[in-house]
Amino acid sequence: MATITQTVSLVDARFFSPIGFYPEEQILGNEFFVTVSVSFPFVNEETEELTNTLNYEKLYEVVSKVMSPKRKLLESAAEEILKAIISLQPTCQRAHVKIKKSNPPFGGDLSSSQVELHYEN
Repeated sequence: MATITQTVSLVDARFFSPIGFYPEEQILGNEFFVTVSVSFPFVNEETEELTNTLNYEKLYEVVSKVMSPKRKLLESAAEEILKAIISLQPTCQRAHVKIKKSNPPFGGDLSSSQVELHYEN
């Protein structure tokens, strides 16, 4: 029997956060763009209710909460977001978190660096 999977995503949610390995990054902050996607079984039950899907607002709240405190590594923020997504959507089959840091301060000429984590059940 075929199943339908739906994916809910937030693309390039913008945050100014005190995340970075160097102390000045945690003081001055930096611009980050976060993309998350969550895939799970499609259940519409012929009603248009938020209980049948993943509420974008709740997903954004999770990301915002994780991106707020000081921390050294993007990897730890991405992992925390991923764990929160799985908790928020117990039927999660796949999830993807990408955090892009604008203008990383290490002297190279590049627009951004990024970290991605993937989950598959």
